[in-house]
Amino acid sequence: MRHNQLERELDLMLLMTENRSYTVQQLCDRMGLSRRNLYYYIDFFRQAGFIVEKKGTAYSLDKSSPFFTKLFKTLHFTEDEAITLRRLLDRTDDNSLQVRHLRRKLDVLYDLDILDDVALREQAGRNVSTLYDAIKLKNKVAIHRYSSPHSNTVTSRVVEPFMFLDGNNEVRCYEISTKMNKTFKVARMEDVEMLLDPWEHEAAHRRMYTDLFMFSGEELLPVRLRLDRLAYSLLTEEYPKAARHVQPDGDRHWLLSLDVCSYVGIGRFVLGLYDNVEVLGGDGFRDYISGKIKAMKEPNRDGDGGSLGLRPEVNGS
Repeated sequence: MRHNQLERELDLMLLMTENRSYTVQQLCDRMGLSRRNLYYYIDFFRQAGFIVEKKGTAYSLDKSSPFFTKLFKTLHFTEDEAITLRRLLDRTDDNSLQVRHLRRKLDVLYDLDILDDVALREQAGRNVSTLYDAIKLKNKVAIHRYSSPHSNTVTSRVVEPFMFLDGNNEVRCYEISTKMNKTFKVARMEDVEMLLDPWEHEAAHRRMYTDLFMFSGEELLPVRLRLDRLAYSLLTEEYPKAARHVQPDGDRHWLLSLDVCSYVGIGRFVLGLYDNVEVLGGDGFRDYISGKIKAMKEPNRDGDGGSLGLRPEVNGS
């Protein structure tokens, strides 16, 4: 009956959403499914728009899938509210089963990685709360005693925070002294103080983006591809979050439309599957791929004669 099938689909959906270690065989055993049926359900979830992640032999459903996103928008707390609730639960003397269950549920639902370290949890929570208020009010903050491994210094900074990154583990700011946009890790801040001074440089704020291929930058570059079945399968298996950017194009092809921060990552994918991918746009990416193909056909300019003219790309972060 369809009712029983729906119940099984929902049970598997819940199990895969929470899954961090169950292998394919363990999922089959827990659900009473054959491997063939399990893969059928996984394929069904993909077609329904869920982001299926594979880590080793463990399959899971990403909580950023469109369905979950719509559901969370209706039912969930904001990340700041979740952090506040977690801080309140940590302060209480009540260690009952219900309180422990609420702590675990908040951690699972909101991925509060910033609260994992017990020693830093309270201060990190205060810092995030102060930064959140400063962003909302468009005020400057003083980051006291920020530890920077790059310069091997511990200094204080006055900044205009405007964007959280990486689940509140990092914050994007405009630094007043250097007149530069920088990303600061919350865990390296000893304390954060909100100042009474409002932002003065909002026009200079530059958001930081991270694309599907883990390249970061302040600019987004559009790319549009037509994939055959092999290219589609490899893309969604290696980069599960790509599923949200893909639409069917007939029975055997898929259209991929997304923005990237660098052509390097998507370029490697296209060049590795050149016969399986059609580049539809944008113009900048077409030029990039054409340049790469031309370089591969030309002899090495350094006089190596027989080798291809390939040179490593450097991500200018």
